[in-house]
Amino acid sequence: MSKGSINVSVENIFPLIKKFLYSDHEIFLRELISNATDATLKLKHLTSIGEAKVEYGNPQIEIKVNKEDKKLHIIDQGLGMTADEVQKYINAVAFSGAEEFLDKYKDKVEDAGIIGHFGLGFYSSFMVADKVEIITKSYKDEPAAHWTCDGSPEYTLETAEKTDRGTEIILHISEGEEAFLEDAKINELLTKYNKFMPIPIKFGMRTETLPKPEDAKEDDPAPTQEVDNIINNPNPAWTKQPADLKDEDYKSFYRELYPMQFEDPLFHIHLNVDYPFNLTGILYFPKMTNDLNIQKDKIQLYQNQVFVTDNVEGIVPEFLTMLKGVIDSPDIPLNVSRSYLQADGAVKKISSYITRKVADKLKSLFNNNREDFEAKWDDIKIVIEYGMLSEEKFFEKAEAFNLFPTVDGKYYTYDELYNAIKAKQTDKDDKLVILYASNKDAQHSYIETAKAKGYEVLLLDSPIVSHLIQKLEASKENISFARVDADHIDNLIKKDDTKISKLSEDEKTKLDDILKAVIPGEKFSVQLETMDSTAAPFMITQPEFMRRMKEMQQTGGGMSMFGNMPETYNLIVNTNSTLVGDILNTEDKDNQERLINQSLDLACLSQGLLKGEALTNFIKRSYDMIK
Repeated sequence: MSKGSINVSVENIFPLIKKFLYSDHEIFLRELISNATDATLKLKHLTSIGEAKVEYGNPQIEIKVNKEDKKLHIIDQGLGMTADEVQKYINAVAFSGAEEFLDKYKDKVEDAGIIGHFGLGFYSSFMVADKVEIITKSYKDEPAAHWTCDGSPEYTLETAEKTDRGTEIILHISEGEEAFLEDAKINELLTKYNKFMPIPIKFGMRTETLPKPEDAKEDDPAPTQEVDNIINNPNPAWTKQPADLKDEDYKSFYRELYPMQFEDPLFHIHLNVDYPFNLTGILYFPKMTNDLNIQKDKIQLYQNQVFVTDNVEGIVPEFLTMLKGVIDSPDIPLNVSRSYLQADGAVKKISSYITRKVADKLKSLFNNNREDFEAKWDDIKIVIEYGMLSEEKFFEKAEAFNLFPTVDGKYYTYDELYNAIKAKQTDKDDKLVILYASNKDAQHSYIETAKAKGYEVLLLDSPIVSHLIQKLEASKENISFARVDADHIDNLIKKDDTKISKLSEDEKTKLDDILKAVIPGEKFSVQLETMDSTAAPFMITQPEFMRRMKEMQQTGGGMSMFGNMPETYNLIVNTNSTLVGDILNTEDKDNQERLINQSLDLACLSQGLLKGEALTNFIKRSYDMIK
C-alpha cells in the first residue's frame, strides 16, 4: 500500500472544483461516462491494431444506484489502469491521458473515437461526492488498483482484488446532493447527455414481453423476462452515411429526437465533412411559426456523440437556430463558452459551411420540384428571409430560390417579378414600384383597388418584412417597395392622365376647405385624388417611410426617433365618388359634418384605427342614422 499527495499546481483545488469547474453540478455524470466511453473505445482501437492481446467482446457501461449506502457506481469494461497509470492520470490533475494516447498512436489512429480526458473531467465528481473510489484493472497483465480520496489533496492507492478488466468509479454522494441517488434523476441525466453515446449504457432492468407458446390459452398472460435496460442508441442516424438511410430513417430519427413532435419535418439536410474540420449531423426544417423566439434552441450540439448544449449560437448561423436536429463535431470542446466560439477559427469555418450547405440544399429542392417548394414556402420563408437579412453569403445564394408570393397565390423569383411588372409599375423616375400587402383581410379594399388598375400585389406577411425590403432596395437598382395601403399608389406609379375628375378646380378648392374644417389636421393630411367612381370615398394611408421605420423599430432596428413621433396619416378623398359629391353639395352643415365624420370613421375602421371613445361615438351615430 502506498500513500502520497495529489500533484496539483493550485492550492485547495477541490473547493474550486466544487464551485467553479462547471456551472451545473449534473455535468459530473456526463464527464464520467465520457471517460468510460473513452477507455472502451481506446481498447477497441488497440485490439484492432494488435496492441492489446485481449478479446474486445461487447462491452457496455453500467450505472448503479445504492440509495441506502448513498453510493453511485459507474462501471466500464474498457482498458482500465495500472497503479502507475492511476498515479499519472488521476493524481496529476492537469495531465490529459487522451492527449498522450493520441500522440502515441497518431500514425495508426484513423477512427479511434477519442472522447474524454482524465484530469479535471474526472474531478468533477467531487462536485457531488465527498469521497470517490476508483477500482480498476488494466487490460495488461498487472494487479488491479484501488484509489480513494476524500476531497482533500490526500489519497490512498492500494492493490485491489478486481479480476475483470475495466474501471469502477464509486461516488459517495454528499449531503445535499441526494437527488443524484434517485433513479428518475439519473435516468433524466443519461437521456439528456448520453442518449447517443457510442457504447451501450445499462441502467437497471426492464421487463420484456415474450410471444405466447403455441399451446397457450387465449386468456393466459404472455410470458415475460427481465433484460438489461439500455438507455442509449449507440448508432444514431447522423453517424451513418446518407446512402445507407431512407426518408423513413430520417423521419424515425426525428421522432427519436423530438418524441412530442407529432408532425413530420418538411425536409432534412445531412451534414458530413472531414476537411478542413470534422462535422456530421442532420438538420431538419420543421413547420415554422412567425415567432422567432419560440423556434430557437432546438438543435442539439454533440462532441463525439456526447451532448454539449442546445444553445448553438456561434456554431450554427443565427438564422438556422430555428431549425431542429443534431450537429456533432470533435473540433468543439465539451465546455463551450460564448467567448471561445466567437474567437475560434474552426467554429467560424463550421458556421460558414453550414450556411453554404443549407443554401445548396434549398436551391436543389427548388430546382428539382418547384411546385413542392412553393407549397412549403409559408413554412420555410421565415428562415430564408431571416438568413437573407443576417448572412451576406446566404443573401447572395438565396436569389436563386427566394420567392415573392402574390395575393392571388402566384410565386415569382425576383427576375420573374421584375419582368412581370416592369411595363406598368414604374414611377415618374422610371423606378420599379413593387406593391405588397402584409394582411390580405385588413388591406382587402386597397388590394382590390390596386388589382383593378392592373397592378400585381405581393403578399409579404412575415414579421421582418420591413427589414428585408429595406435590404432588397439597397441591393437592387431602381426599385422601391410600397405597402398597398401606404402613400396612395397613384402617387407612386405613373398616373393615368386620361382619368377625368367630375369636379372643377373651384369645386375642389371648396371641398378641401369643407373637409379641413372638420377633419383634425394634426392627425390627417387631406389629399384630393381623381379615382374610379366605384372606389372608396375616403381611404387612409400612412407615409411609407414613416410606417416602415416604426415597424422596423418594433422588431428590432430602425431609428428610435420614429417611435416617439405622433401617428400621422394621409386621408385620400376620391373626388369622383358620389358620396363626396353629396358632401360638397349638402347645404345642411350638420348633415355635411355627419357625413364627413361617418366616412372618416369608416376609413379608420378599415385600418383598425377606430378605438375607445371614437368607436363608441361611431356606433351611436350609426344607430342614429339608421333610425
